[in-house]
Amino acid sequence: MRHFFILILISLVAFSGCRQHNKMIFHPIGHYVTNFSLETGAPRQGTLMPETHGKIIFDKQFVDGLKELSDFEYIWVIYVFDKEKGWDAIVRPPKSHHSFGVFATRSPRRPNPIGLSLNRLDSVRGNILYVSGIDVFNQTPVLDIKPFLPSVDYEKSPKTEAAEKFLGHHDEDFINDTLVKEFVKGEKLN
Repeated sequence: MRHFFILILISLVAFSGCRQHNKMIFHPIGHYVTNFSLETGAPRQGTLMPETHGKIIFDKQFVDGLKELSDFEYIWVIYVFDKEKGWDAIVRPPKSHHSFGVFATRSPRRPNPIGLSLNRLDSVRGNILYVSGIDVFNQTPVLDIKPFLPSVDYEKSPKTEAAEKFLGHHDEDFINDTLVKEFVKGEKLN
């Protein structure tokens, strides 16, 4: 009988391990400090508003990982859209006349609420990155950063430029209160 319970326990542990195999767990390495909130809105793309400034404060355990980062002028920041309330398969970007599949947009309402921003790195002081061209809300959790490398991070093509124009990507530079309600919170507006 004792062997039977041990076998059941081993089976449960093995089964639960298999079920969690598909899960990925990420932990923030820091967070943004900005002047933007759900109430104020935020720029649609930080590079369109280079005058916006903020900080990324890293947990102190990661400070050694910032060594030599100041040699780069721009960084990619991977973060979590932590204020999102669900996702939509089809979205209509602000001021666009067309609907698109979410993966053809930069909508924050995604199945995995992961964001990507290109920020100018103004300076590094200890565990704080001073950045500009930001487009995120205050306290947004940061998952990772990577240096921007123009030799591999930039491809210009007529097809991509035409798709971007069709998307209406740059029609509105700032996400205001109405757009926050619709595109962040998922509220249906008339």
